[in-house]
Amino acid sequence: MPLPDILLLLCAGFAAGGMNALAGGGTFFSFPALLATGLPPVTANATNAVALWPASLAAAWAARSSLRALGRYLVPLLLAGLAGGLLGGLLLLAGGDAVFSLLIPWLLLLATALFASSPWLSRWLAARRPTQAEVPAHSAGSLGAHGLVAIYGGYFGAGMGILQLAAFSIEGHALVRANALKNLISAVIYSVASLTFIAAGRVSWAELVVVLAGATAGGYAGGALSQRLPTRWLRALVILVGSGMTLYYFARTYLG
Repeated sequence: MPLPDILLLLCAGFAAGGMNALAGGGTFFSFPALLATGLPPVTANATNAVALWPASLAAAWAARSSLRALGRYLVPLLLAGLAGGLLGGLLLLAGGDAVFSLLIPWLLLLATALFASSPWLSRWLAARRPTQAEVPAHSAGSLGAHGLVAIYGGYFGAGMGILQLAAFSIEGHALVRANALKNLISAVIYSVASLTFIAAGRVSWAELVVVLAGATAGGYAGGALSQRLPTRWLRALVILVGSGMTLYYFARTYLG
């Protein structure tokens, strides 16, 4: 791998790890960097998903105490995440680079819009969240929504956590439990999608190792700075980068 590509991926991984620790949105740094090194779009997305996998497992493990009492209630959600993540990963592989290339700007646009609107969405959901403490019952509609989010997560993933948090909050889960559920189901989706990509041979391991090294250092630095930097500045940076990447890929895909 050329030295400029190594430096680019290290810097992008560091930015992604730091932003995920501080404000979220790290995919806006790591995914375009993987594309810039010359990886095919599907391989870049698969490599990025596997790079995020360990963090999703760690988040799910950290939240386990909040979910232990739910027991069998988790089974339908886990099955929806498993099936959706697998289907999303298979759709990505079946569509190939040509289809995914056409969708990249639209997926980036959706992810940027979700990230930008997440504070407003959180306040809107909080104002309408039911006050009852009991666990809301599953319905065909709610499980279908979780399945669609899982398909999106297996296919691309950026902004998936915001969609999941919204879905669980609309159902009536308290914020702490909704966040724990989001972490658990995200781990399932990333796990099945990552294993699918690995089995299909669509992960570029050299680039993955470099991104992970940068992301680990960035996550540590982000954790250390989390109490010192204004979150609104960091969010503005992510939105700026996401908007710039969206415009660039729209121009590259449809005008170039």
